[in-house]
Amino acid sequence: VEINLIRVDINVRRLNTLSNRRAQSTVASTQSDQDVTNREDAGAQSYPSRKSRNASSSPKISIDFELTQEAYKSKDNLELLRSLVVFKLCSYDLLVDKNKELMDISKFLLGKKAFEQFMKMTFYGQFVAGEDHKSIKSLIQKNRAFGVGSVLDYSVEEDLTEEDAVTKEMDSCVSATEKEGMGMDHREKQYKAHQQFGDRRGGVTGARTYFYADEAKCDQHMETFLKCIKASGGSSVDGFSAIKMTALGRPQFLLQFSEVLVKWRRFFSFLAAQQGRDGMEALEQRLELQPLQVYRTHRALLCLFVQTGQLEPLLNKFTEEEEKQMKRMLQRLDVLAKHAEEHSVRLMVDAEQTYFQPAISTLTVEMQRIYNRGKPVIFNTYQCYLKEAYDIVTMDVELSRREGWFFGAKLVRGAYMYQERRRAEEIGYEDPINPDYETTNMMYHKCLDYILDEIGLNRNANVMVASHNEDTVKHTLRRMNELGLTPTENKVYFGQLLGMCDQISFPLGQAGFPVYKYVPYGPVNEVIPYLSRRAQENRGFMKGSQRERELLWKELKRRLASGQVFYRPQPEPGL
Repeated sequence: VEINLIRVDINVRRLNTLSNRRAQSTVASTQSDQDVTNREDAGAQSYPSRKSRNASSSPKISIDFELTQEAYKSKDNLELLRSLVVFKLCSYDLLVDKNKELMDISKFLLGKKAFEQFMKMTFYGQFVAGEDHKSIKSLIQKNRAFGVGSVLDYSVEEDLTEEDAVTKEMDSCVSATEKEGMGMDHREKQYKAHQQFGDRRGGVTGARTYFYADEAKCDQHMETFLKCIKASGGSSVDGFSAIKMTALGRPQFLLQFSEVLVKWRRFFSFLAAQQGRDGMEALEQRLELQPLQVYRTHRALLCLFVQTGQLEPLLNKFTEEEEKQMKRMLQRLDVLAKHAEEHSVRLMVDAEQTYFQPAISTLTVEMQRIYNRGKPVIFNTYQCYLKEAYDIVTMDVELSRREGWFFGAKLVRGAYMYQERRRAEEIGYEDPINPDYETTNMMYHKCLDYILDEIGLNRNANVMVASHNEDTVKHTLRRMNELGLTPTENKVYFGQLLGMCDQISFPLGQAGFPVYKYVPYGPVNEVIPYLSRRAQENRGFMKGSQRERELLWKELKRRLASGQVFYRPQPEPGL
């Protein structure tokens, strides 16, 4: 494997940043949050006047999410009624459990055209913008008129059987060497493909899943992402677009590269414990002067396993074709990043399963190092239900500050919790997920506060608060007021899904905050698998949408009582 493709030396410095900080806490016996205190103290000395000036002079912004007239001014009465009906139907377990069968029966009884029209009037119309780039323009323009931007998301999924999904996954995640029965003894079980979890769609909340077919299919996915980037750039001056790395190449590379990175992290944690702070600083200086040597033997990467003193293979031998596939994946990423930069679109790289995520996150940081020099183009996604979320966020922020590029993050709670828990339990490794929802909330706010503090200090960090949680949004607004961060600076963004939580999105947009809807689109029949899973996996959210239904009903009654039977949305000038 060509070392310059994966920039091992840079990835090691990224891991070393975390290990160095851990060494400080090991030697000095500091409190758990001492690194935060030290950073804030240092930052306050560097930027004292700007922080205090902004905090005192900026107008305080408060938003009331109970004002239904403001929250739903972009919706006509039929849209309000549709939301009420859809949310109510999604709260019934029987309908959700049998939704695929019910849709098949409806299609048979109504015929294709009538069925598609019915879906557009109900579930498809609620959660999907349209069938193609042309048909979604009116909704994008309407939302923009009311202060809400769009993140385009082509949501077509293959309607695979579970058996077909498992076959594709096992074929694309197992190397040719392993298929011959070699090189399996040193692999860690967390980063090996397991047949019982071959269908990655199970236990996933809302996230779209890609299965590798061939390189031509990956090129098709890249072309789709390119069209989304172009459309986002054409619809607004500050657009976002989202991509998934598993759509762009063979997942075997992500799986094995993730294992390499985790082993490197252990290596540096071991050195941190053995050498302490002074030793780690000396090692870091040597690494910066001379990139870490990685041994290559017949295209197999080896590293020194410090506890045994033996050379241990980190990557199995790649065949010539596998090596080409890896290179093409990295090339597709580069094409997308360049296209986003050329069209002034910010590119968000979605997070995926923990056995892929170390590679995804590291490659995203590498793109940030290249493309985020003058402005934030690439955004990494951080899943705050992970126990290590805060460590990863702080590590990447510190690396961006050290190297002088713009940090860009999207914070989410996470979409793979049930799958991750079950996989860890059945295969036998530590559960990577926080123990409960409250702990995840605390982790989300801890990561968010750290990034907001960084923005307050130097304005080089950027964050999208991708959350439907009203308390999290209110917390963000409160912290922005404390730090003197204004909406017009475009450093803090908000994101919600199309058709959900309009009582949060539109008041924020009308108050001048940069807020975005994730806008799925695609032909009705090809989006059905996506809609079907969204109904099943979001049942908990839908059951908890009682407050949203109450607000919708309150606004509908207000309009009918005031004679606004044929209400037509009218955007305010200047939005």
